[in-house]
Amino acid sequence: MIRAAARLALALFYFAAGVIHIASPRPFLIIMPQWVPAPEAVVLWTGIAELLGAVGLAQGVSLPIRRAASIGLALYAVCVFPANINHFAIDLAKSDHGAGLAYHVPRMFAQPVLVWLALWAGGVIEWPWKPRTR
Repeated sequence: MIRAAARLALALFYFAAGVIHIASPRPFLIIMPQWVPAPEAVVLWTGIAELLGAVGLAQGVSLPIRRAASIGLALYAVCVFPANINHFAIDLAKSDHGAGLAYHVPRMFAQPVLVWLALWAGGVIEWPWKPRTR
């Protein structure tokens, strides 16, 4: 029951994020690291990835699709981490420090939690509740 609720909450979170990426890309373009090629396309495709991952995670028909979506969302969270770091650096360089440490520090710690949550909610891992067996 808890896993199903977490799966639905995470799917809703990623679905909303995907819609925002597509409908309003400007804030994401601002925090994009300079070395990322074709930033507009990257923001569009990250939005599409979030939408597809959310649908795959939320659906209850196919466990393999749910697990694939879970792994995809976990990898997505790893891949966008450089943009989060860049956002942190951009904000701290501002005279008013932008969103500040109270926003950015928890966000940095939340990223690995999102990776774990995607994998756990999608049924890919059981850790830490069930020990690994060989």
